[in-house]
Amino acid sequence: MDFELDDTQREIAALAADVLGREGDAPWKALGEAGLLALAVPERLGGDGLGVLETAVLLTEVGRRAVDVPALATLALGVLPIVQYGTAEQQDAVLPLVTEQHGVLTAALSEPSAPLPVSPGTISGPDGITGVKINVPHAAVAQRILVSATTADGTGVFVVDPTQPGVSISDGLVRFEGAHGEPLNDGAAEAIRRFALAGACAVADGVLAGALELTVEHVGTRHQFGKPLATFQAAALLVADVYIASRTLHLAALTACWSLDDDDLDTAAYWLAAETLPAVHTCHHLHGGLGLDITYPMHRYYGTAKELTRFVGGVEHRLGAIDVH
Repeated sequence: MDFELDDTQREIAALAADVLGREGDAPWKALGEAGLLALAVPERLGGDGLGVLETAVLLTEVGRRAVDVPALATLALGVLPIVQYGTAEQQDAVLPLVTEQHGVLTAALSEPSAPLPVSPGTISGPDGITGVKINVPHAAVAQRILVSATTADGTGVFVVDPTQPGVSISDGLVRFEGAHGEPLNDGAAEAIRRFALAGACAVADGVLAGALELTVEHVGTRHQFGKPLATFQAAALLVADVYIASRTLHLAALTACWSLDDDDLDTAAYWLAAETLPAVHTCHHLHGGLGLDITYPMHRYYGTAKELTRFVGGVEHRLGAIDVH
């Protein structure tokens, strides 16, 4: 199998790196103006008609710079499910919110004590959608929320306007009390969980790679006792450990995004949960006091790694998912 990026994917990575590397306070708008939010949008709506791998390439570049933009929420949890399981009418109504208005989509999947459940406790019935969702990324600014819920016929995903009565949002917690939404086509519930895991792993791949790059530069230029920190054996061994974790996560994430196979996704998500935050912690440690400086970017990598670990459910939950298979 050849996991090398093709020419289109390399161009996406280069363009995203260029856009996110510019000085400015509106990176999300800049990504939209560069056409990068429309990668997976159908060509009839002005997009490029690409897929999961191209979206993952963009998410990795976002993670590489630990930029605070709603890319995971909007692209992996919103655009991909709408494109693949939405009706033409749903696509026409929702996707231009992203491509034309640079708006935000998200998905409400996890529930208290149940990260990304296969069978949600949230119910959709004749009186609407009822239940509580947690860890909903960028819920407060989302223009549409995709909600997983159990129905009389199984599990479905519904497109919900969060401004309607029956939806209340507070710090990533979303409560539904008789809210109404439009169902996506059959198969969306399984797919959106896969997109969520694949997207989170792609971002984490970038986060760990970016933190490693920052750390290598620091220990190579910072001197103690007249020598670069990188020449000290203890520092070199710590950097080597982070490198191994980063390369393994990269391979696992790329495999998972390429196949969308449950076993590959569970393996990548476990590696994310088990290794990303400790590896970034090591990078933080190697920076010493500089890592605590709010004007230095290391705190962004740590914070993003922590959020991603929480999003996929933590180490024990991800290990349990592997045991089930």
